[in-house]
Amino acid sequence: MVMKFPRPIFCTLGFLLVLGCSDKAKDLFETAVFEENQNNIPHARELYEELIRAHPSSKLAELAKARLADLKER
Repeated sequence: MVMKFPRPIFCTLGFLLVLGCSDKAKDLFETAVFEENQNNIPHARELYEELIRAHPSSKLAELAKARLADLKER
């Protein structure tokens, strides 16, 4: 079961986790969130998937997985 976060909580949590992650993972995550907010869901999915592939052990990969699960429900 995937936990859903309200967008403000998700953004705050994501911001805090971004502070401790690699620059590339952070850039991918921030761009994916931007694309999602712009309603460019296909590109957001691609970026989340790339983040998971390239940085599987990062904290942001876990958030990316949660975002992908939430986007599948849309």
